[in-house]
Parts: sequence; structure tokens; C-alpha cells
Amino acid sequence: MTGDTLMIFSEFLGTMILVLLGDGVVAGVSLNKSKAEGAGWVAIALGWGAAVTIAVYVAGSMGPAHINPAVTLAMAIVGNFEWALVIPFIIAQVIGGFVGAGLVWLSYLPHFKETKDQGSILGIFSTGPAIRHTVSNIISETIGTFVLVFALMMFGKNIFADGLNPLVVGVLILSIGLSLGGATGYAINPARDLGPRLAHQFLPIPNKGTSDWAYAWIPIAAPMLGGVIAALLYLVII
Repeated sequence: MTGDTLMIFSEFLGTMILVLLGDGVVAGVSLNKSKAEGAGWVAIALGWGAAVTIAVYVAGSMGPAHINPAVTLAMAIVGNFEWALVIPFIIAQVIGGFVGAGLVWLSYLPHFKETKDQGSILGIFSTGPAIRHTVSNIISETIGTFVLVFALMMFGKNIFADGLNPLVVGVLILSIGLSLGGATGYAINPARDLGPRLAHQFLPIPNKGTSDWAYAWIPIAAPMLGGVIAALLYLVII
């Protein structure tokens, strides 16, 4: 593979692993007759933090490990990433999210038949608000993604021991999940939400119901807005 092709592939692979492990912990907590059923929000937040850590280790061996369109866009704005690769990266991330969600479905295949709650099934694949209020939901996702992207950029101004950076990023995701995730489920990543939502739409999942496309634009647009704001603030400060 050429250098650019390898980086694009790394974004696909990293996002696939991110969603496989992240959506996987939600499936374990949400699906009937799972051994992790009912483990709760703390388990989900810990699982997502670990998922991001592992995904960054994997993708970071071949590329910048953005695994998030909001991060890719923000890095391009501040001059740390080529604009020509923004769209290919985002496409790879969304496809990775789709494939990762498909692997979660396969991993828990019989449990979907045992689960009748359509909301719980959709929640495995994509985010949704605890209280549906468009302005508040946009604000929540914007703030969460701002914290994510701005912190990632500031991490670059610190010196970490070799191999430690992905662990710090995982702690960041854990902190966002525990502190800010309760309002909307903290998508903070358009590919993490859109790819799995597409999988929910197209896969033959028993008892799945609607994919809630009326809400779907918020976890796409608001994280991108949060990433842009973080990038602009970074440029002002740095």
C-alpha cells in the first residue's frame, strides 16, 4: 500500500474496532440473556474508553488515528492534516463504523431474537437523547466534541512516555462519557453514529423498529461544529 492508502485503511480498521468494542459493550448491557445484561452506564462508559484506547493503538501504528470525522476536520483546519485526505478519511471512518456494527450484530446474533425493546436495540447501534429537545441536544453534542477535540490538540503540547498517548485518550473518552454523556449518549463522532445507524437500517435485525433518521443529523452536525470551534480556539490560543 502507498502511504496515503495505508492511512485511509488504518482509519477504516481503527473505526471498525472502535465500534465493534464500543457498540459491543452496549449490546452486552442491553440485550436479553447476555451475561452483562443490566451492567449499567458505568460499564458502558468504561467499555467505550477502552474501545477508543485499543482502536487508537491499532490505527496509530499506520496513521494519525483520527477515527472520527470531527477530529479529521479539526486537524485540517489547524494545518496538521492534508485537506485532500479529509473526505477519503471520513468515508473510510463511516464504512468502518458500518462494518464494526455488523460484527456486533453477528457476535450477539441470538440475543437480538430474545430482545423485544426496539429502543434498546437501536441504542446499541446509534445514540439518542434522554430528553428529545433539539437545541439542547445540539448543545450537548457540541460541548462534548469540543472537549474531545480541544483536549486532543492540547495533548500534542504535552510530552507523554512512549505508547502512553492512547491510554490518555481513553481516559478522556471515559471522562466525557461519565460527565457529559447522560444527555445524548455522547456520539461525539459522526462516523460512530452514522455507520452503525446505517447498519441498523439495512441489517435483518429482529425486533429492530425505526432507525430514527429524524434525529440522526444531530450526532453528525453537532460534533462537526464542536470540532470546528475547538480548532478555532486552538488557533487563537496557540
